[in-house]
Amino acid sequence: MRFRLTPRETSFYDMFAASADNIVTGSKLLMELLGADTSARAEIAERMRAAEHAGDDATHAIFHQLNSSFITPFDREDIYSLASSLDDIMDFMEEAVDLVVLYNVEELPRGVEQQIEVLARAAELTAEAMPHLRTMDNLTEYWIEVNRLENQADQIHRKLLAHLFNGKYDAIEVLKLKQIVDVLEEAADAFEHVANTVETIAVKES
Repeated sequence: MRFRLTPRETSFYDMFAASADNIVTGSKLLMELLGADTSARAEIAERMRAAEHAGDDATHAIFHQLNSSFITPFDREDIYSLASSLDDIMDFMEEAVDLVVLYNVEELPRGVEQQIEVLARAAELTAEAMPHLRTMDNLTEYWIEVNRLENQADQIHRKLLAHLFNGKYDAIEVLKLKQIVDVLEEAADAFEHVANTVETIAVKES
């Protein structure tokens, strides 16, 4: 790791960890949505909105700290990118839950549970990885696995689209369900953006 003669602001590490932990909360709410009756979904959506607001607060705290810190633990643009990508994940997960409720979707298509399982695993890996930013140790397997999960999410997404367009659903229902599975795919992409940013930071700091 690069030797520094000046002290570094270390609260960023804790804030990134808190943001990632909040994403785990969001992924658990997605899992809860899968097994919930339609009557229970609004309450889950409300809790997801609260988690998304907590994510916004965490992101704003990072940006405030960034703007007020003379010395940062790594490049400012990387801090901004990492915080923004973590925030994107929560935004996409909250959007997916909200769409399910707003569209009054009675039954999610088979395969959505696989999408959400991938997101839940990526959330766990991301939360486990954030504390390692302090030392930049043991991160390689993290970004390799998240990239693998994103490739898996792509395959699941393509199969879901094929299923939606097989003639079983009417046109309006296809539009509703496609928007939901597309947003879940965007969440998977955002996890990959986080992993790629962590890899960039680790390479710079090595």
